[in-house]
Amino acid sequence: MKDSKILVIGGAGFIGSHLVSELLKEDVGEIIIYDNFTRGKIENIKESLWDPRCKVFPLGGDIRDTDILNTAMQGVDYVFHLAAMWLLHCKDFPRTAFHVNIEGTFNVLEACVNNKVKKLIYSSSASVYGDAVEVPMTESHPFNNRNFYGATKIAGEAMCTAYHDRYGLKVIGLRYMNVYGSGQDQHAAYTGVIPIMLNKISSGEAPAINGDGTQSYDFIYVKDVAKCNIAALKCNIDHGYYNVGTEVQTSIRELCDTILELKKSELKVTYKPYSADDARQFVQNRIGSRQKAEADLGFKYSYDLRKGLNALIEWRINNGIDLQ
Repeated sequence: MKDSKILVIGGAGFIGSHLVSELLKEDVGEIIIYDNFTRGKIENIKESLWDPRCKVFPLGGDIRDTDILNTAMQGVDYVFHLAAMWLLHCKDFPRTAFHVNIEGTFNVLEACVNNKVKKLIYSSSASVYGDAVEVPMTESHPFNNRNFYGATKIAGEAMCTAYHDRYGLKVIGLRYMNVYGSGQDQHAAYTGVIPIMLNKISSGEAPAINGDGTQSYDFIYVKDVAKCNIAALKCNIDHGYYNVGTEVQTSIRELCDTILELKKSELKVTYKPYSADDARQFVQNRIGSRQKAEADLGFKYSYDLRKGLNALIEWRINNGIDLQ
């Protein structure tokens, strides 16, 4: 990576901004942030932009604009591709999801080959798996996905494999488990379960759980995800797909109880039934094996759930989202 030129697509977003921050700790030459700022925010990267090695690509940053994308990639050594429409965006706008997540990823792959990029790190998702038929899920777990978002990520992985096979492009896909942490949008319509719970508690409302709370997931802090991206770039693996998680199973009920404890709240959890639509969209059990990522990438997570939640709560207080 020494003196390399790196393009971070989606670098102003939640995970992307943390990745940029971690990359600046390395001996890199230049980091270019390519983002259309639909979900990304300039405040996420304002500290990184103080570093003269880091800049935002000035012509815009949409992966659907192939001519601009190719211009941004000229002379680039390595690419991180994090741009995507999120799960519920894909549910509501499936055609746009196709153009962004599938066609856009094809555009990225094509530009990488055209510009002789040395390696691409693709942000996939554990959504490719759907509900677990084995726990923990290894990377050979069958693709049981049933929603649009997971379908776009399966398509993205398949195209990555095809580009590796046809053109020799080095590409690694990372299947993120449930990512949370500082910098995540805390108030968007499509925000995650942890911000929703924290917002409820901060406003004095009892947090509500869909179903009985036994549905279980693998929660991983965003800084660990950023470090796994860098580990994937540094490793000598030319092609492969890896879970990015902790292999720790946490039920939504346990998650809520932990948050209430850390917030020193006496509010009581309420339960409500899933809507038929939500029951189709959301998996009930997803915990990823971390063994392959440890063995091949040398990645080990450092934030357990309590440490990560404390870091998120502190960030919310420091940014005026919560009171002390």
